[in-house]
Amino acid sequence: MRGVRRLFWRKLLRLNDVHPTVLFGGYGDISRDFHAGEYVYVGPGCRINPGVRVGSYSLLGPNVQIVGNDHVFDLPGVPIIFSGRPAFRPTQIGKDVWIGAGATILCGTTIGDGAVIASGAVVTRDIEPFTVVGGVPARLIRRRFPILRDELIHRKMLEAPAVPGGYCAPMAARQEA
Repeated sequence: MRGVRRLFWRKLLRLNDVHPTVLFGGYGDISRDFHAGEYVYVGPGCRINPGVRVGSYSLLGPNVQIVGNDHVFDLPGVPIIFSGRPAFRPTQIGKDVWIGAGATILCGTTIGDGAVIASGAVVTRDIEPFTVVGGVPARLIRRRFPILRDELIHRKMLEAPAVPGGYCAPMAARQEA
């Protein structure tokens, strides 16, 4: 059933550069050049502008927006609508990134592998790998892994080929397996 749903959304949104394992939670406004690696989840209502690449295992919650950062506003005597746009900068979202519901990511930023973006956060600059950020503008809350050894173990897993798993299986079910 999930395979049919995956194919349906890829065809409906005309997305040719997403891995067949990408799962869409519902309709969104997603640029046709969107690129997503293996086992990415895109929640319903997401708005994703051109030039966005998302690494494997990443989660974009409902109503995440990857927009903006594309107007010149500091020219004296020129209305913003006539000021033009700066040079295009792609947006990079690493592997195993979790972006919470309603977060806004400004185009042209880079979010490192393993980062967590809190719900409602506004990301205005690059985010370091394995950090947890939140707020407006997004600021460091803590490191994802308190021990460097755990981060290295996780980094090694992310460098290996992608492997299937149970989407968001409860912890109890994992421990029994």
